[in-house]
Amino acid sequence: MSPKPSRPAPADQPPPPPDSPTPPDSPTLPASAVSLAPRRTVLAAALGVAAAATVAAASSLTAVTSAFAAAPGDGPRAGVPAVDYHAWTTLADWRRGRAAGTRVRSGTRPGVVIDRPVGTFDYTDPHTHTTATWEYATWTAPVRVLPTPATELIASWNARTPAGTWLQAELRGTYTDGTTSPWYVLGRWTSGDASGDIRRTSVDGQGDGRSNVSTDTVAIDKPASGLRFTSYELRLTLHRKPGTDLTPTVWRLGVMGSDIPDRFTVPASRPGEGAGRTLAVPRYSQEIHKGQYPEYDNGGEAWCSPTSSQMVLEYWGREPTAEDLAWVNPAYEDPQICHAARFTYDYQYAGCGNWPFNAAYAATYRDMQGLVTRLGSLRDIEKLIRARIPVITSQSFLASELDGAGYGTAGHLMCVIGFTEAGDVIANDPASPSNAAVQRVYKRRQFENIWLRTKRYNAQGQVRSGTGGVCYLYFPTRPTSRQLAALAELGIR
Repeated sequence: MSPKPSRPAPADQPPPPPDSPTPPDSPTLPASAVSLAPRRTVLAAALGVAAAATVAAASSLTAVTSAFAAAPGDGPRAGVPAVDYHAWTTLADWRRGRAAGTRVRSGTRPGVVIDRPVGTFDYTDPHTHTTATWEYATWTAPVRVLPTPATELIASWNARTPAGTWLQAELRGTYTDGTTSPWYVLGRWTSGDASGDIRRTSVDGQGDGRSNVSTDTVAIDKPASGLRFTSYELRLTLHRKPGTDLTPTVWRLGVMGSDIPDRFTVPASRPGEGAGRTLAVPRYSQEIHKGQYPEYDNGGEAWCSPTSSQMVLEYWGREPTAEDLAWVNPAYEDPQICHAARFTYDYQYAGCGNWPFNAAYAATYRDMQGLVTRLGSLRDIEKLIRARIPVITSQSFLASELDGAGYGTAGHLMCVIGFTEAGDVIANDPASPSNAAVQRVYKRRQFENIWLRTKRYNAQGQVRSGTGGVCYLYFPTRPTSRQLAALAELGIR
């Protein structure tokens, strides 16, 4: 199977409407002006056997800057341009934003909620084809100046959206020449799918001829031109049914900006102190769910992302209740995987591989948070493994490029849960025929290269993109001191 194609569609009715506080210089771009040139591989776990021939080639977590510095033995991390992950999570963070109808809710987990809506508008859901009226209020973050200009920006958020509410996340970037992009919609999101709710969705058809949105990633169209993002703004629009006191609550909002050079191979890293450690992460196969609930991207064959998310959530002791799972056919094994697929599903992407939607799903569980970022090498993962934090990585490869996998894929998520004494990767790979077969050992050099590269060859010899070290990190709102230290060392506070 091939990776999911882009599904162009007009950016229909993205709120707020024209009579809202939207600045006049930040219009939504019409689909006719769009240029789609995505760098990232659109990630569904589209598994297919590759050609046999090898083709040559924390509640205390706060605003963050992560600049990968050169370090002896760190391999790819040495000389990699800065990766900046910045988050708003604290009371002080939220109070620095610009509110229009929102307020900051204090407490052990501060966040932004609706106070007094500033207006209403009608939204026609492109997936249910129903039109409903919603009240809305907005919160806009201060401008974030990037330490190093970026070619890609990926946002993620943690929120609670009761039935009858939803949120929209938007981003506007400033280019190196001082001009700005449109406000790009990075997700219309709700944690549920109750009757009358919108369907969570990315928005295709967004671009200005200089940058574009590919599902969940804002990317410069032509990095070789030298154009970059020097800063960005984030805006949240919170929605609820009119006349109610319902509200979403957003606890965490972050963006990863990066400028990873195009590369088919990366330098190898030497094993560090994380070698010889394995975390007890539950093992779940996506493959045993083939054919189950095909409305969520053809059933389990494409459920690598939610399956990986569920494995890590259960490692932290979080799982759906019996009531949550009552909708699943009782004959199905591991019904929580079906649940995760349903509630990570992106109705526009038509798959469960939207990166921020998976992080947001993880944060719907008690005292959990999730984010999307990039790491610089396996040495970085080793630091997290030492602190007992598993890592979900995104990669694509031919069968010949990863010994022991037995398949090739245009995009796949798996959990790194440890390292052998020799430094090879121990992974829970959901693309396995059974739960018992999920734990695999992959050669360090092979794994690191397929995860960190940004360019690759497919089985037909065509150049395709790689993820450049993208990963999900899930951890409790109150990490241990050791976990806080490991996260801080990687620029995540």
